Amino acid sequence: MYIAHHNTPLGTVQITADDEFITSVLVEPKTLEEPIGNHLLLSLVIEQLDEYFAGKRTVFDLPLQQPGTPFQQEVWQELLEINYGKTISYAQLSKQMRNPLAIRAIAAANGKNKLWIIVPCHRVIGSDGSLTGYAGGLWRKQWLLEHEATISGQGQTKLTF
Repeated sequence: MYIAHHNTPLGTVQITADDEFITSVLVEPKTLEEPIGNHLLLSLVIEQLDEYFAGKRTVFDLPLQQPGTPFQQEVWQELLEINYGKTISYAQLSKQMRNPLAIRAIAAANGKNKLWIIVPCHRVIGSDGSLTGYAGGLWRKQWLLEHEATISGQGQTKLTF
């Protein structure tokens, strides 16, 4: 297992990888002064995150694998299909997955996503346009959506209550 910490505009992220895959990218509660790990995959994630925050990357190209149930894997795969600068509601996502009664299960799977930003769980919002639940904090979700809306010229830019 390889680990790196990297400072972003939204705080420090901890990145983990094995020999083949990125296994997590999670926001840390405080800024760390620890050096980055030395592994090609970790460096690739850092490079692509920096490009994302600079507005130069809208799609990540990384080998990903996070542990989860088959249902969670299905939800995370669907999240990867949400275009940059776009949002979808939990209800829309459940219909898209042909499982309209699974809204809460989809929300729970969304909350267990360990590949922050890369698997864009921040693009899922409430049916009324509200920014519901985000493990990194709603202010980060709002920042990410505003960032993507500004770069793409489309999408939700305001927090709806």
